[in-house]
Amino acid sequence: MTATAAHQHRRELLWFLAIAFVVLAFGIGLRAPWPADEPRFVLVAKQMWESGEWLFPHRGQELYPDKPPLYFWLLGAAYALVRDWNLAFLLPSLLAALGTLALTYDLGRRLWSPRAGLWAAIGVLVCAQFIHQAKRAQIDPTVTFFITLGVYGLLRHTLLGPQWRWYWLGCFAAGLGVISKGVGFLALLLLLPYGVMRARRWPGLAPLGRGNGGRWALGALAFLGAIALWLVPMATTALASDNPEHRAYLHEILFRQTATRYTDAWIHHQPAWYFLEVIALRWLPFSLALPWLLPRWREALRAREARVWLPLAWALLVVGFFSLSPGKRDMYILPTLPMVALAAAPYLAGIAARPWFRRVLAGLFALLAVVLLAAGAAALGGEPRFELRIEAERGLAPGDDALWQWLLATGAAMLLAQLVLYRRALAGAAAAYAVLIVLLYGGVSLLLDDENSARAVMQRARVLAGPRTELGLVAWKEQNLLQAVGPVAEFGFLRPFPEQLAAGIAWLRQAPEHRRLFVLEEALGECVLRARAQEVGTANRRTWFLVGPEAIAPACRPAATAP
Repeated sequence: MTATAAHQHRRELLWFLAIAFVVLAFGIGLRAPWPADEPRFVLVAKQMWESGEWLFPHRGQELYPDKPPLYFWLLGAAYALVRDWNLAFLLPSLLAALGTLALTYDLGRRLWSPRAGLWAAIGVLVCAQFIHQAKRAQIDPTVTFFITLGVYGLLRHTLLGPQWRWYWLGCFAAGLGVISKGVGFLALLLLLPYGVMRARRWPGLAPLGRGNGGRWALGALAFLGAIALWLVPMATTALASDNPEHRAYLHEILFRQTATRYTDAWIHHQPAWYFLEVIALRWLPFSLALPWLLPRWREALRAREARVWLPLAWALLVVGFFSLSPGKRDMYILPTLPMVALAAAPYLAGIAARPWFRRVLAGLFALLAVVLLAAGAAALGGEPRFELRIEAERGLAPGDDALWQWLLATGAAMLLAQLVLYRRALAGAAAAYAVLIVLLYGGVSLLLDDENSARAVMQRARVLAGPRTELGLVAWKEQNLLQAVGPVAEFGFLRPFPEQLAAGIAWLRQAPEHRRLFVLEEALGECVLRARAQEVGTANRRTWFLVGPEAIAPACRPAATAP
């Protein structure tokens, strides 16, 4: 590479990194955690921080055994840096997404060329699912990073090696993936297609030689060592503890939330072909390149091109693995995206230069802009049913046109970006996409945060109850406890609503002048006289009431027992 070419590439890479950072980081600090998962994870991390209990996650007073703790530790580390949960809760996802892009670029650079590596990273960044997950406080961006790091290490060893240290690091990263979401072991599936290719003497594989059984076995130790960082102290504490909840947590996290959840999933049932739909729609606009990629991948298979088919075969194995389970969610296959983009890397520049691809890409973003313009104009010019429904669901005042004005402005800005750059279709599409992400996510964060985060309803409950009154949460959601202002109590999260209410009534009777219940409408039951309860407001499409001793039905007062 000449000095001029190297300088040009560095400039392009810096522009890409700057754009990626702005697109992924914009909006941090503009909103609080939103359901479904964000308030739960932040609440668990917050309670870890406040209690100092880092081995056994809690949701309120109950243990939370659904996920291993590494992601919660990362949230706590982010809070230690910035000391503000509204800033900290999105940092792990941001850093994991940027790390995934860096790994994808570097591997593409090493396998093909700097330009191919850049195209691979672009392929990941433009995927709608990747951007959406990177801007959410969910575990998936973090586990995607660890799995990508695991596959990165294995590919450095099997295609560019021998590089045993990278192999061991890849195995260690897979173990870290296990203690973040349990599926980190999937990175190690790469050894299956590698074994087949090696047995069939594919060209392009690293000359690893024979007699390295001990070195290969050290990979297993690195994998288990990463898991042991959490599992050994947790299991030792649980087995030595007299607390039966700790042993129940151990069983739940090791069996029900792993093997049982995969083989006999009780939620998120989807058909076997579900992930084909995810790839086609939620990987847009990257998936637009698939019709041109498929014949090139077929040619690479005939040529036994290991640089293409080793990462691609691994991705197909992972998609097949999740397709066999009855329970499926779209983000399950997100870790395969970097490797699919890597397999596409040598072809993306040529595909992007094709006139038809550029027309389809430009048409996609023009269509999105028109849809936003049409929705905004229809809502501002009348009251269509979709406007009334969305305003009611999201806590917007009837006739409040801020959201629709924002949609109108976003659509107009997207069209303007494409018109200004109409001679450069790719640049116009990229500009329109960046405008869509920055304006839409930023505007929605500002306009819908009070309703989605439950912050407003919890502040109103505090105003109505008074500054020193203790609130007892009944039938609460994680965002209620997370956003609660002042002293609160709760009576279990998983307990049936009638049991929570009974415990709450008994708690209320112990100090009726200084306590009130904060109750979900569906949980009021016959023990609460609704006419004497005070409606607080709505959040997340749920209505909440403030209940004092005068609102408790007489028949329920003597029957109450201590919680």
